[in-house]
Amino acid sequence: MTYTTLVSAAALAANLDHPHWRIFDCRFSLADTAAGYKSYRQNHIPGAVYADLNKDLSSPVQPYTGRHPLPNIELLAAKLGDWGVNNRCQIVVYDDAGGAFAGRMWWLLRSMGHTQVAVLDGGYGHWRKRGLPTTAILPKIAASGFRSYLDDRQWLSANQIETGLASRSIRLIDARTQERFLGKAEPIDPVAGRIPGALNRPLQSNLDRNGLFLSPDQLRRQFSDLIAPWPAERVVHMCGSGVTACHNLLAMEIAGLGGSKLYAGSWSEWIRNKNRPIAGDERTAKSLT
Repeated sequence: MTYTTLVSAAALAANLDHPHWRIFDCRFSLADTAAGYKSYRQNHIPGAVYADLNKDLSSPVQPYTGRHPLPNIELLAAKLGDWGVNNRCQIVVYDDAGGAFAGRMWWLLRSMGHTQVAVLDGGYGHWRKRGLPTTAILPKIAASGFRSYLDDRQWLSANQIETGLASRSIRLIDARTQERFLGKAEPIDPVAGRIPGALNRPLQSNLDRNGLFLSPDQLRRQFSDLIAPWPAERVVHMCGSGVTACHNLLAMEIAGLGGSKLYAGSWSEWIRNKNRPIAGDERTAKSLT
């Protein structure tokens, strides 16, 4: 069986020794960028390789980019090969943040033409609650060869976002918390607010109280109400830096609403250009200038 959106803890546990399955630990903390790797070295799912958001899944920040620019795809493809991935592998990605960071690797692989990739539902926390095996032993990796078939239509630039909103040809959805979206608080970026015309769907809305994704039917109803009358193919997702937005994109795929896109630069790129419009709490905006 092929998994392309989510995989359960039970299904992964049953395939830990499968020769064509590869597992990636994507745990990360924006507040402490070394914390994810430290946690990985302490314990992880057997066979998992660590993929660092900053070092592996993003490019260095430039003056005109957001906080997590898309990685150099050729370099990432070479790393995947070094990590034992080939184009026939079933890949599973996980984190301890409900899929907020693992979703980035899921989306990247799909954009590179590899659809056999799934996020572990419930992540590392659910895995441990179920008493499934963990280890501190680093895996022995036999290098393979991975070829990318990049589809650069899967993301939009800031200019495309401006044009799409002006022509009302896209529906823009922001995955940040409501406080950040409304401009009432901004703990990360230097300017608070939102892109005018965007709608808010905090990524936490996609999960139940146990940290598992809502059912496809529930997600379909909620997203259909949010994006109407736009079709899924006209929906674009954003967040602070283009990482957690992938969570909403994944949720739409789970719901059977395929074809939405990513604004990869997101808010942290948008505010680099002072000529781009912003909306939000004026009092907060003034306090940050």
